[in-house]
Amino acid sequence: MTRPQLRRARIAGLICAALLSGCGLPRGGPGDGEILAPADEAALPFAVVEVTDEVARLTQRDERLSFSAALLRSPVENVGLIAPGDKLGITVWENVGSTEGVLTAVGQKFAVLQETQVDHDGFIFVPYVGRIRAAGNSPEALRRIITRGLRDQTPDPQVEVRRIEAGGAQVSIIGTISAPGIYPIEDATTRLLPMLSRAGSVSAEPEVARVTLRRGKLSETVWLQDLFDRPELNVALRDGDQIIVERDRRAFTALGALNAQRRIPFPARTISALEALGLVGGLNSQIGNPSGIFVFREEDPAIARAVQADPGAAGPVRLVYLIDLTRPGGMFTAQSFAIRDGDVVYVTEAPLVRWIKILSALAPVVNFAGSVNNLAQ
Repeated sequence: MTRPQLRRARIAGLICAALLSGCGLPRGGPGDGEILAPADEAALPFAVVEVTDEVARLTQRDERLSFSAALLRSPVENVGLIAPGDKLGITVWENVGSTEGVLTAVGQKFAVLQETQVDHDGFIFVPYVGRIRAAGNSPEALRRIITRGLRDQTPDPQVEVRRIEAGGAQVSIIGTISAPGIYPIEDATTRLLPMLSRAGSVSAEPEVARVTLRRGKLSETVWLQDLFDRPELNVALRDGDQIIVERDRRAFTALGALNAQRRIPFPARTISALEALGLVGGLNSQIGNPSGIFVFREEDPAIARAVQADPGAAGPVRLVYLIDLTRPGGMFTAQSFAIRDGDVVYVTEAPLVRWIKILSALAPVVNFAGSVNNLAQ
């Protein structure tokens, strides 16, 4: 081999090395070919399903929430009855003229027994009447009991009983609400929605705010918006109930050739693949591949059996859904395919981008080879 031929062979070798090095060029993730046709198909940990209108329909899932029959059918408790822990105000008028009464001093018309608290057994003490049971009685019924007890002590007694503070049935409200705390169940707040109103405004939008009611071993959740739209969800409350208000925790992750890459909370009860792309500013117009949009998901076995041929799955199935916006109706298909909690939306780079990267990496090598050739000559 002559010396000029040897120089050309060395230059060709440098060019081939640069082309081969393109396989190791920086990139944001796997390409279409690596996802659709991996080198070792036997080791493939997922199945690829092309999204069609039928697949979009089969993968739909009802995101509605509701309470069980146990909560929906619970009757309203009679909170007008006095309960242990209540604080009562009792006023007694005595018809004694200018003389001293049993409870009143000379010149006084009435006596006020401030903040008489019902003990844990449900009893209170009233002077000259004794220890009487208050729990289970209405304020009117207790008024009559005290009046009868005082008739033998003072002429024509007049009694008023009022509840100053309810210390019996209470619920606790926590979460994204302006005034969390412990609230008594009163006549105006025997149901869930009025009680939430008592605790102030919710910081999250009603569309993405969730209300959880815990009662004993039950813990059930509904959307706040549904409390406004579905009156049957405005259930009766019970002593000890816990009400938790929080924003929807669902989110998806956007990666690849997009204008933004991050974890994104759901802005609504349901979002489509097209809306998910819009939340990150869409595909990167310089490198994004509109025919290579993938949604990675651990799918429900029943849905997985419906959208692919293999029916043998018993647990969550790893599926990759392929969306091609360049096909006829691709936009409508993406609009009907719903994104779920935990999904990863990944967009590959356009095929031309890979070649541009190879050529960019090759240019310095070619320049160097040309310089070597010039020096050799």
